[in-house]
Amino acid sequence: MSQKKIRVIQYGLGPIGIETAKLVLKKANLKLVGAVDISKDIAGKDLGEVLGTGKKLGVKVSDNAKALFRNTKADVVLHTAGSRIPKIYDQLIEIIGGGLNIVSSSEELLFPMKGSARLAKQIDRMAKAKNVTVLGTGVNPGFVMDALPLFLTAVCQDVRRVHVERVVDAGTRRYPLQKKVGAAMTPKEFYEKISRKELGHVGLTESLYIVSKKLGLDIDEVLETIDPVIAKKAVKTKFFALKPGDVAGIKHIAKGIKNGEPVLTLDLRMYIGAEDPHDAIRIVGTPEINLRIEGGVAGDQATAAVLVNSVENVVNARSGLTAITDIPAAHFTR
Repeated sequence: MSQKKIRVIQYGLGPIGIETAKLVLKKANLKLVGAVDISKDIAGKDLGEVLGTGKKLGVKVSDNAKALFRNTKADVVLHTAGSRIPKIYDQLIEIIGGGLNIVSSSEELLFPMKGSARLAKQIDRMAKAKNVTVLGTGVNPGFVMDALPLFLTAVCQDVRRVHVERVVDAGTRRYPLQKKVGAAMTPKEFYEKISRKELGHVGLTESLYIVSKKLGLDIDEVLETIDPVIAKKAVKTKFFALKPGDVAGIKHIAKGIKNGEPVLTLDLRMYIGAEDPHDAIRIVGTPEINLRIEGGVAGDQATAAVLVNSVENVVNARSGLTAITDIPAAHFTR
């Protein structure tokens, strides 16, 4: 007996959205039934043309999400249209109002904090009322610097400190990410945009808080620094040409402090020309765990994979705004 396919709508067709939708097409348990994007350049086009599949899929890209949700039978929306909850709140509420589950790449949805807490409670309340589930996930946050270290502690009798280091050569990544880390800016421009939250990685403190909460580390304070990495020589990417003195990317560190000592450190370095890219996790405990992934987890491919591989768990989860630690860990599905 064949399993009923989960019907999926792709919301947002930027680089990550396109990668995600293409992956959905490869999954035996998923069916792509709709797509949304506000771009007038692609609205009305067949999704196969937008994805570059070489064939029509019979699914037209819509720029009217509400109408699409009303006229299309679907189970879940893969949402790849923003990082910060205030900017995507109306989109999420509209999706929930359509009675659809959500798997979103929004970094702030991983562990809503501070100004987003009130909006998150409203999302949770409406999702429960509509009996749907909302999940924020991705590769970082969502896996490398939070879910993976937490998973590794399963074999520990005791955990005293956790250190996670991620080094990414941003020159190998998509244009929006290179722009987000400040490529080719002056240091002055970098700090101005950081102060206005127009630049930089989103989600590091969210990762820190979710790991701290789950491990019961009871941190007293969080220290966070965001600084530019400066290019020492001329370097070119597909999108930018840097000269010595330009910003090549970011060095973003968050530390959870307890009794004056760092018990949880997340060290992210994402810049053009980074040497020795890797992901490394050190758990000081019993036993001590050291894991190093040479080359690091490929961010764009991995983000799409985590989103798609989370669909089935989200469809089967309890309703409301949930977290990666509250549902079964995602795994590869065919």
